[in-house]
Amino acid sequence: MFGRRLAAADGTEVEVIDPGRHNMDSGPDFFNSKIRIGGEQWAGNVEIHVKASDWYRHGHDSDPAYDGVILHVVGVSDKRVRRADGSLIPQVEITMPEDFFRTYAMLSSEMADIRCASRLHTVPALAVTDWLESLSIERVQKKSERVLDICKNCGGDWEQTCFIMLARGLGFGLNGEPFEMLARSVPLRVLHHHSDNPLQLQAIFFGQAGMLDSSLHIFDEYYQLLCREYYFLAQKYGLRPMRQGVWKYARTRPQNFPHRRIAFLSKSCEDGFSMFSKILDSRGSEEDMRKIFGWRLEGYWHTHSSFDVDARAVADTLSQSSVTLLIVNVVVPLLYACAMTRGDADIAEKAIDILSSLPAEVNTITRRWAQLGLEAGSAFRSQALIHLQREYCEARKCLYCRFGHRLLRYSSLP
Repeated sequence: MFGRRLAAADGTEVEVIDPGRHNMDSGPDFFNSKIRIGGEQWAGNVEIHVKASDWYRHGHDSDPAYDGVILHVVGVSDKRVRRADGSLIPQVEITMPEDFFRTYAMLSSEMADIRCASRLHTVPALAVTDWLESLSIERVQKKSERVLDICKNCGGDWEQTCFIMLARGLGFGLNGEPFEMLARSVPLRVLHHHSDNPLQLQAIFFGQAGMLDSSLHIFDEYYQLLCREYYFLAQKYGLRPMRQGVWKYARTRPQNFPHRRIAFLSKSCEDGFSMFSKILDSRGSEEDMRKIFGWRLEGYWHTHSSFDVDARAVADTLSQSSVTLLIVNVVVPLLYACAMTRGDADIAEKAIDILSSLPAEVNTITRRWAQLGLEAGSAFRSQALIHLQREYCEARKCLYCRFGHRLLRYSSLP
């Protein structure tokens, strides 16, 4: 913010050649800095304090870890400081305008969810666009790293990885963890053996989900049939169901009950699960992506939202918004992760193009940013806004956010 040329307390010119590495642990604030003081080049550490006297208040004068400090940078030069051997340490005082402290207080607020809200309109449109584009890529990369971890645990099996990602995606946040547990509990090879029998597939999924107990729903013929099928298949493959109580139903509409989502997951395995191959082979258009998730529930789940619970008015396909979320959270991370492993820029570009072509997600986060003038416009942009909120605003990383950094930078100018 202040350039590389500063002035020491005695008037000596100080030039920052290399600030070094920011130390996040104990010890001086910056390691391995290169500083030119009065024409002579030094290499060592830099310590920063609000007041110079904090050097003694923190006990640095008697701590050998601070013997390598070559420059002391302070906001208030109320004292000259020395090392343990008595040698004087060059000191630079940087004074801040009053507006800097007001901006810093604003960004340090405990009350606001978006601390820069009142000044966000002062950030130039180009700076906003650049930062949001970076955030969107950062979010895709973070999701892709998780995909690569799953793929590694699956022995490099991309279809099994895709299956786990799909299951988690069908949990839509609320039941994401239980759905992932469910997918991990059933090897894909077992499902392939029964891909031509929808009833057996459903028996495996509902049984593994811990939702089958022959002492319940005794007059529900379909339910009792699932129980018998699962008992046989569990014995055959050594399957152990998940514990009960992991599924969440709070504030969930009947069409979004985990039972129906499990029915959709079972539908994806009919005729064999090959979703990853379909994703790779597609042209990458939004229409192609939506066709991959074009399942239609039939039979029992056409008229039920749960066991023994009728739901004749409920749609038997996934909604357009649900499919959009699955493309955003399943397809795009899978493609980008694949591109990372293969070093294939075309696949990576395909993933970003898909994200850019999708409509923006509408939720409390995107609505809040829209109130501040940042409209999403596309899923590429809405993903950036979600990432900004969760990884920077909620994590209180205003100094690492380009918006916060820019506001501080310009408020520090005289």
